[in-house]
Amino acid sequence: MTEQNETVFIVDDDPAVLRALSRLLRSVRCTVSTFDSAADFMSAHKANAPGCLVLDVSMPGFTGLELQDWLRQSRSPLPVVFITGRGDIPTSVRAMKAGAVDFLTKPVNDTELLRAVEAALQRSRRLHARQAGRAAIHALLATLTVREREVFEHLLTGNLNKQIAADLGTVEKTIKVHRARIFQKLGVSSVAELVRIAERAK
Repeated sequence: MTEQNETVFIVDDDPAVLRALSRLLRSVRCTVSTFDSAADFMSAHKANAPGCLVLDVSMPGFTGLELQDWLRQSRSPLPVVFITGRGDIPTSVRAMKAGAVDFLTKPVNDTELLRAVEAALQRSRRLHARQAGRAAIHALLATLTVREREVFEHLLTGNLNKQIAADLGTVEKTIKVHRARIFQKLGVSSVAELVRIAERAK
C-alpha cells in the first residue's frame, strides 16, 4: 500500500493496539513505525516525512488532538486518521474540522482502517506533489534578475508595457526585452500563464 519512503506512523499508548495495527498494516505491505506516546513521536518526527499518522485520541501527556494541533502549527503535511475507545461526537467534529481524514472507534474494523489509511496516503501524495511543484516554480522564479522580477510583478497586475516603462523609469523597448526574457525563462507564452504560475507559487 505504501510507496517508496512512505511510512504509516501509529501512536497509541496501548501495546496490544500497536501490535495489532502494525501487524494488519504490514500484511498489506505498509512500512510502519510505532510510538507509545505523542512525545516520542514528536521527538522523532521529520516535518516533511511522507505517509500518514494513525493516532489515538486519549493518551497520557499529550493527547491525540494536541498532537494534531502541534502538527498543524509545525506546518507538517502529515494526514491524520484518529482512532478512539470512546465515540465522542464533539471530539470527532473538532478533529475533522482540523483536517483529520477519518475518525474510527475501537475496536477498529480492519477494512475501515485500511480504507482510511489509503485515503490518508493519497492525500499525502497530493500534498507532496503540490509542494514539489511549488518548489520547482520558486526555482524558476529565482532565475529572474531583480529588474525582471519587478517587470514580472507589474505584468501580473495587467499593466501594459508602456505603463510599466513609466512606472520603472525606462523605455517601452527595454520592457519588451525583459518581458521576452521572463517568458523564455518561465516557459510561458502569455500573461495568463504568468498569473497561473504566480498562483501556484503561493
